[in-house]
Amino acid sequence: MSKQFPQAVRAMLCGFMFMFAAAAVHAASTASARLPNVTILATGGTIAGTGASSTTTIGYTAATVGVQSLIGAVPEIAKVANVTGEQVFQIASENIGDAQWLQLAKRVNVLLAQPNVDGIVITHGTDTLEETAYFLNLVVKSRKPVVVVGSMRPSTALSADGPINLYNAVRLAGTPEAAGRGVLVAMNDQVHAARDVTKANTTTADTFRTSELGVIGYIQGGKPFFYREVSRKHTVDTEFDIARLDALPQVDVAYAYANVGDTAVNALVAAGARGLVHAGVGNGSLPAGTKPALVKARKDGVVIVRASRVGQGIVARNGEANDDELDFVVADTLSPQKARILLMLALTKTSSTREIQRMFYTY
Repeated sequence: MSKQFPQAVRAMLCGFMFMFAAAAVHAASTASARLPNVTILATGGTIAGTGASSTTTIGYTAATVGVQSLIGAVPEIAKVANVTGEQVFQIASENIGDAQWLQLAKRVNVLLAQPNVDGIVITHGTDTLEETAYFLNLVVKSRKPVVVVGSMRPSTALSADGPINLYNAVRLAGTPEAAGRGVLVAMNDQVHAARDVTKANTTTADTFRTSELGVIGYIQGGKPFFYREVSRKHTVDTEFDIARLDALPQVDVAYAYANVGDTAVNALVAAGARGLVHAGVGNGSLPAGTKPALVKARKDGVVIVRASRVGQGIVARNGEANDDELDFVVADTLSPQKARILLMLALTKTSSTREIQRMFYTY
């Protein structure tokens, strides 16, 4: 009896230990199942960049760190989401082109159609981040959150902003309250709408701003707080479908300045532009040296959009030009670079300036 008793105790203890271990595994599995499933699509940029030293914040090399390394550098992410990563491409964002936009958008739509994907984060270089975000805002076909994020300092820098930006972006993408707000940009603890945000400083960490219309929310302590709605149509409510598109129409931007002539306009038309965005001075004014070339381009079938280089405010229709008579379109509040994106997509649907003007007042 005395010899059997220790064996019985040991067996009982082993049984308890097994039950405790099984319970712990089950609890961990249950907790993981409750977390949102977020896919990180990496495209390169400064957030994936490296510098020669920890104080190198300019002159670094962008797009050198892979997506798994980005995720591994922020282990805290595993506590707030079940994260998977894909390297869509690995380039500096000044080299982003139409082909990359179409590739990225199609992949986003495929992933968001899967029931086990709750949101997507896209890591991106900051130079053209606002353009990619707005393109996706017009062509993503889901109400699930899509968050574009970058950094102003490479991953090797002191006080690199990439890790906290990525953590915040994942939290935002996994938040149900972020759904249905269009594509979002998460930078510097702020939440911006893709349509309105712009890069406003060459190097500082607070470069992304929505100066007049304001941010739509903040991220504090890893939790998003929203304060305004997005009023323009986006994502599932747009008329644009890229599923069968392999290329986009050529649309270029002609920039206005004092004493500007017609060289740029003529060259862009000769190079095959189907649409031109004129980044005019003030309220989209047409300089005397440029206007005849724009008028001729329109008569030759090129769609002309009057935008402004100012950066804020509405370009008034029939304000600084008789748009009805000239058959021009106005960009509303879109920047020249975003007006170009909308015009490209518009031209995949129609060449009617009346219809295209409606789109500029809609999106």
